[in-house]
Amino acid sequence: MPKSKFSEYQTCGAAFQGALDALDVIGTSAWDSDSDRIQADLFVALLFNVDPEEAELGLPLAAFIAGIHPEDQDRVQTHFRRGGRDGGLYVIEYRVCSADGITRWVLGRGRFLHDHRGRPISGRGIIVDITDVRSGETAAGAVRMAEPHGTEPPLERAADFAMAAQRAICELEDPALKARADALLLDLGRKLAEQEQRLRRSQMN
Repeated sequence: MPKSKFSEYQTCGAAFQGALDALDVIGTSAWDSDSDRIQADLFVALLFNVDPEEAELGLPLAAFIAGIHPEDQDRVQTHFRRGGRDGGLYVIEYRVCSADGITRWVLGRGRFLHDHRGRPISGRGIIVDITDVRSGETAAGAVRMAEPHGTEPPLERAADFAMAAQRAICELEDPALKARADALLLDLGRKLAEQEQRLRRSQMN
C-alpha cells in the first residue's frame, strides 16, 4: 500500500513544517449540530493530527478533541458544549498535539448559531497558531466568551465578516479573490492573537 501524504506529515518534520509555511498560520473549521461532526481544512487537520481528507469530509467532534493536549481537553470540550448550547461568539486558547508530534498553542475564535427556537444549528470559526506568541509563557490557556453581537469590538466584527466573505468567495472558485480573502483572514487572525496576548498580560499585572 502506498504511503499516504498524512503519514508523511506525521513522520517527516520538514514535510509538516513545509505544509504549515505554505498555509501560513490560520485555518477554518465548521461544526454541524445534527451530526456533531466538524469539517476542517488541511491546516486544522494537521494541527489536530487527523487525516486531512477525512477532515475535509467531516469527522466526529471526538476526533478533534483527541488531538488536544490531555491537560486542556476537558476545559475545551466543556467550553465548546456550553457555547453550542448558549450560542454567540467565543475566544479560547489551548494546546494541540500536532501531526509532527510537537505541542503547539492555538487560538480558536468563532460563533455558534441557533435557530429561531434557540436550538444549536452550527458553529464556524478560525484556528490561529500562536505558538510563537506563547513562547516562554507558562499561564494556562485563557478562555473568554466575546461580547454580545451588539457590543462587539470592531476587530471581532471584522473577523466575523471576513469569515463570511471567505466562505462565499470559496464558492466562486476564483483563485485571485480567494487569495485576497485568505490574506485578510490571516491578518485578522494575527491581530486577534496579539489582542489576546495583550489582554492576558494586563490580567497578570
